[in-house]
Amino acid sequence: MKLSIIIPVFNEQKTILEILDRVKKEIIPQVEREIIVVDDGSKDGTREKLKEVKAGDFKIIFREKNGGKGAAVRTGIENATGDYIIIQDADLEYHPKYIRVLMQEVLDKKAEVVYGTRLDRMPHLKGEEAKNLFILHYLGNRFLSLVTSILYGQWITDMETCYKLFPKKAMSGITLHARGFELEPEITAKLLKRGYRIKEIPISVVPRGYDEGKKLNTVRDGLKALWSLVKYRFSD
Repeated sequence: MKLSIIIPVFNEQKTILEILDRVKKEIIPQVEREIIVVDDGSKDGTREKLKEVKAGDFKIIFREKNGGKGAAVRTGIENATGDYIIIQDADLEYHPKYIRVLMQEVLDKKAEVVYGTRLDRMPHLKGEEAKNLFILHYLGNRFLSLVTSILYGQWITDMETCYKLFPKKAMSGITLHARGFELEPEITAKLLKRGYRIKEIPISVVPRGYDEGKKLNTVRDGLKALWSLVKYRFSD
């Protein structure tokens, strides 16, 4: 079995080499890997660092203009040759050690689609959700996950998670339209409409602050996600 790990990148010069090193070190028995890095028009020196990376270890694609996370992931999917696909953010919030955990569910034939859920818990009010912006993000994600569950008939706790593992064949004949973070609800909606059941596995993350480069805008991107969930419930 072959797994394509897609890493969309935009202005991540501080973390890019570390995340590539982490992903490269995570060997999964019985699974061949390809690591596809899509630089989405970075302007901060990320591209220069990527050009120094050993080419044989990664498939690196440079987009000339910034199109958003959705556009970068679409490019990665178009160039993926694996049986399965998973998305890995380029910051250090998600540790690649969980890729093996999610992939094991597929190898054991327990699921075809596996999400890593961060939210199968109460908020950490003494931890990462202590700040107003983070608790707002937590509550917004729980709300969007509830909307997903109601509209599509399957209980989901973390629709917005980065870690979405799915078979490439699931995207056959599907056109992804999202350019930004609304990619998360679009992929989820279209997988569920095709009849795939999503198995969630608990994971832990190290949330990045907005002062550290976090790009998600809770209100703006949350409204786009909500509209995407409603729209794709009734259309493609």
